[in-house]
Amino acid sequence: MRKLSFKFLGVVFAVLTLASCDLSTPTSSTDNAVVPSNFKRVSYSQLPGWRDDDVRYALQAFRNSCRAKIQYVGRVIPDKELFAEKCRMLPSASADVATVRAWFESHFQPYQIFNDNGGDRGTYTGYYSPVIPGCRTKTAQCNEPLMGIPTDGRGYKGVPKKDIVEKQIGRVLYWANVVDVQNIQIQGSGVLRLEDGTNVKLNFAAVNDMPFKSIGEELRRRGIRPAGGYSADAVWTHLKQNPSLARDVIYTNPRYVYFYESKPADVIGKLGTPLSKIRSVAMDDDLYTLGLPVYINTNLSDGRPFRRLMIAQDTGSAIRGWIRADIFFGSGDEAYKLAQGQHAQGQMFILMPKVYSYVKPE
Repeated sequence: MRKLSFKFLGVVFAVLTLASCDLSTPTSSTDNAVVPSNFKRVSYSQLPGWRDDDVRYALQAFRNSCRAKIQYVGRVIPDKELFAEKCRMLPSASADVATVRAWFESHFQPYQIFNDNGGDRGTYTGYYSPVIPGCRTKTAQCNEPLMGIPTDGRGYKGVPKKDIVEKQIGRVLYWANVVDVQNIQIQGSGVLRLEDGTNVKLNFAAVNDMPFKSIGEELRRRGIRPAGGYSADAVWTHLKQNPSLARDVIYTNPRYVYFYESKPADVIGKLGTPLSKIRSVAMDDDLYTLGLPVYINTNLSDGRPFRRLMIAQDTGSAIRGWIRADIFFGSGDEAYKLAQGQHAQGQMFILMPKVYSYVKPE
């Protein structure tokens, strides 16, 4: 009887809690979802660790998505009006974790995602926003330009990195070491710490549409093995110690990224919103409309389980496939430690708005 009494009181409390937040039934009641074979409808109890995640942080990131100008493109597209309805029904910023979890469960239907071959595992890597030394003018150490999109009409699509740099096809914003420039281009954003202590935030502006070539793989191809192997740390250290080799190797990667100076100093993703540390992911925007919630089940580089509700707010040239994501770990040294070693397999679940949703037919 004592256990039953506590259970009854728990139910009453849950009802009262939900009443404090708008969990209205969605206004659209016709279910015309066209679900691709890659999706399997599941329950929240089938999401590993779902009840252990503090989904309030995901709600903050989703709130940023609601403020964005979402492009309803890709092969998985939510109904525009229904998605807007969810954004009008957001719990308050002070809502507790149980209320926020109940809100997601009430408004979104989870689907497990499978690859085209039927497998349920994909690759999770990580990225971060580096902090690197920078200069306003060219120096011996700051020997490579960081450029903005050309304003003189010169084309840059299909032009290799070497030609872009040597011909300065773009507006020079700042200067930094060629190795650091390569790193910030791979990450897609970063912070320059100038000589006078000023911090400048640079965000992704455009890319030359050339393929990416791994610097570590180029060293391996040449038979060069840095002390410590081919980790990012080891590769960057070796190249900084060998500056003539650095430029030669780096220019074998023809891909070039342009930047713009960001104020305020947030890291902005492809969706156009500030990215949230360990709650934003980059995904394949040829497949998914950015802005949707996704739940991932993988491990960190140190083996710890990573089971969290994330928001798709960014993309990248190497992020392709149904179960493929790049986890944004934030800025600075701690984020670097997590991001540079991240490479794990895991499951993915996408949360589509209830009840009326549209998934573009294949």
